[in-house]
Amino acid sequence: MTEHPRDTPQFYLTAPSACPYLPGKEERKVFTHLVGERAATLNDVLTQGGFRRSQSIAYRPACEGCRACVSVRILVDEFVEGRSFRRTAKDNDDLIGVMRQPSPTSEQYGLFRAYVNARHGAGGMADMSVLDYAMMVEDTHVQTRLVEYRRRGPDTRINGRGVGDLFAVALTDVLSDGLSMVYSFYNPNVPERSLGTFLILDHIAKAKEMGLPYVYLGYWVNGSRKMDYKRRFLPQERLSPQGWDRIEA
Repeated sequence: MTEHPRDTPQFYLTAPSACPYLPGKEERKVFTHLVGERAATLNDVLTQGGFRRSQSIAYRPACEGCRACVSVRILVDEFVEGRSFRRTAKDNDDLIGVMRQPSPTSEQYGLFRAYVNARHGAGGMADMSVLDYAMMVEDTHVQTRLVEYRRRGPDTRINGRGVGDLFAVALTDVLSDGLSMVYSFYNPNVPERSLGTFLILDHIAKAKEMGLPYVYLGYWVNGSRKMDYKRRFLPQERLSPQGWDRIEA
């Protein structure tokens, strides 16, 4: 048996399963564990190399004969907010997103269940219990934050907090070079707000305030309509075998 240094990550390959994005395709993933003192540094390096985080696991697609999944990150300082983005920002100007420690609540889970039931009722998260949700939020060895979105109140300018019911939540990793949007969910009953788009716009603004150059959006999947929205946030970079390629349009 080969001995491995304690701090050297070990990578594993999952068995094939049905692809959730492209009908008739199978997916496989390569993954490793994000634990211990070096978890945050490893998460930085792997995210920059096209991995995504789920709880204490970092993974990326390793599908035979398919390269449809492409890592995308937004160039924060050069992002151009077009007319439709400005309209979305204006429609949600009454909301404020506050970064908090990753602590799950029953209110979050209620919103999560409403979102999943409305948008992903047949997906892999459909059966997640409150304990599963708590694990998704708390099981992290890296710098993770929950961004909670509520209405602005009369004291918001003073205390920086929102009031009233939750509209949206984003589970976000703070990396050395950006914000990585791990998972987001929101009120499905106000489609006119385009909350999914607004959360990305707000993360771009937050990254700029924090002096971070990128917002990592995960995978754009060529041929998947539900992932096509990621192409709109320009300029952006997409990861190819040669490295990060700039995309203008």
